[in-house]
Amino acid sequence: MNRVVITSMGAITPIGTNVDTFWEANKQGTNGIEKITAFDTSDFKVKLAGEIKDYSVEKFLDKREAKRYDRFCQFAMIATEEAINNSKLDLGNIDKDRFGVAVGSGIGGFNTLEKEHKNLIEKGPRRVSPLFIPMMIGNIAGGNIAVKYGAKGSVLNIVTACATGTHSIGEAYRMIKHGYMDLMIAGGCEASITPLSLAGFTSLTALSTSEDVNKASIPFNKNRSGFVMGEGSGVLLLESLEHAKKRGATILGEIVGYGSTCDAYHMTSPHPNGEGSKKAMKLAINEAGIENKDLGYINAHGTGTPYNDKFETLAIKGALEEEAYNIPISSTKSMTGHLLGAAGAVESIVCIKALQEGFIPPTINLDEKDEDCDLNYVPNVGIKREIKYAMSNSLGFGGHNATLLFKKWEE
Repeated sequence: MNRVVITSMGAITPIGTNVDTFWEANKQGTNGIEKITAFDTSDFKVKLAGEIKDYSVEKFLDKREAKRYDRFCQFAMIATEEAINNSKLDLGNIDKDRFGVAVGSGIGGFNTLEKEHKNLIEKGPRRVSPLFIPMMIGNIAGGNIAVKYGAKGSVLNIVTACATGTHSIGEAYRMIKHGYMDLMIAGGCEASITPLSLAGFTSLTALSTSEDVNKASIPFNKNRSGFVMGEGSGVLLLESLEHAKKRGATILGEIVGYGSTCDAYHMTSPHPNGEGSKKAMKLAINEAGIENKDLGYINAHGTGTPYNDKFETLAIKGALEEEAYNIPISSTKSMTGHLLGAAGAVESIVCIKALQEGFIPPTINLDEKDEDCDLNYVPNVGIKREIKYAMSNSLGFGGHNATLLFKKWEE
């Protein structure tokens, strides 16, 4: 079995358009939730989201190239370019057949779908773009990454709703651990702050309708009432330890455990006792070969919906028993909003940076405790703490659960 290490990362989020600015904003407890600017929300109950600030694609990508990408794919390409540029990877000196991609999106090209549907209704079928399908389909982010960087190995598109990013990294980890690939670009991307998407999630009563930016995305708060939509992408470059050492790569951290389960319970609600998520955490811990007390930090799924936060708290207690009360836990969705298919990827970056720097980011705007959420959720201010292991949880509609366990890099 191969050890699997992280050698580079890339991110574009509502609180930072690269890894360094994103991480610094996490440390400072920056709130990225603002009024939606992408479209007129006058007729919508929901007014707030975590949008990428002052986004101009020309700052990041060739304008002609970018026109062929939906917004979610643009984000994936931007995050990947940062990761590749910072990796010192010589693309001309690797085995491309053992170079793969696992970058998924929970929803795909919603912007393109809505635009072309409007063309169909208003102008007729002949005015639908020939690029409609290849811009909309969810697998195209991974496909375009493979085309640009020559990844000829396994290129996967995993779709597990809000667990997509975590599952993508986890399955890439397994591909390398078991010897099928030498290196993988892995993560998630999402751009679903659109009228139809917002209307759908609002009708589902999943979103917060608060118009106060400090009262909207409030995971684990007693007054939480739903999540806030976010957008962006997170990408990790994973390699076998042997491959990374051979090329002299800088190693940022290591993946040592991964758990993947399904509640098989309900279309949208987690299991009331958190059974599936609990099992995913225990699988990751067992694979890592550590004890509960070794865990130094958990980045919770922590969406801010009444059920998720209550049931995830039960799952953490079930998995970690008495140690659950000793481990700092935070939901960085309090700052970014919920990036859906990209959430687990950007939150994995938070875990890796927390291990590197010995700093645990806060859950901001946590000013009223919920008796059902009685663990240490690092309210409002981050804490300095040297840690060796960090865990990231993701849950998705359909009952999907995924957990990743990261280790601070050491030989």
